[in-house]
Amino acid sequence: MKPKLLIVEDEPAILRGLTDLFIFHGYEVDSETDGQLGLSRALAGQYACIILDVMLPSINGFEICNTLRQYSLTQPIMMLTAKNAEEDIINGLTLGADDYVAKPFSTSELVLRVNALVRRSGRTGADNTLVLSPQVSICTRTLMGTSYHKSMKYTRREVEILAYLQREQKPISRNELLREVWGYKEAKDIDTRTVDIHMAKIRKKIEINPKLPTHLVTHRGEGYQLYVV
Repeated sequence: MKPKLLIVEDEPAILRGLTDLFIFHGYEVDSETDGQLGLSRALAGQYACIILDVMLPSINGFEICNTLRQYSLTQPIMMLTAKNAEEDIINGLTLGADDYVAKPFSTSELVLRVNALVRRSGRTGADNTLVLSPQVSICTRTLMGTSYHKSMKYTRREVEILAYLQREQKPISRNELLREVWGYKEAKDIDTRTVDIHMAKIRKKIEINPKLPTHLVTHRGEGYQLYVV
């Protein structure tokens, strides 16, 4: 059975090109050019990945992403942003997108990233609990946790990052995370800030003071390390 994608993109030429591209690579593709219609289709269907443009009629890609995350913490979401639109990139990842590709993009890189998202989707493991301290714990199945007496929701990607760091128990480089967690085989060639932004999101959830982290620590020149206390 072919994996199914939903592409929400309002530029007809780009939409046709993306549709043909992913059909060629073995996907079934649904598409919408309007944001509200795209959201309705996304909520009604089951998709291996949803590709969202930022600028759309009716409602934008950020609103779609934010709404989808209220219903599903595991749905793979890829954002299409304008090149060098730093605010758009940060906004999309903060709202729960798994990754982004900036326009104009390489079609081969987009396919690589979507393939990686689809391949790794749903790999949150059994009903286990990540315990970072007596005050911070996360269920890897439900993606829910408790942090300093507050209930927290996590995305699938955030839990995968924490689980990998906990398992390795050493500093992990950005390239290793892109390779092992995101599933990108040629991580060193990928220009993305997704790792840094995801780390900032996680720190806001697990640290008392995200600017002075005690659990998720950066070792300059080595990478990120998770400390369990």
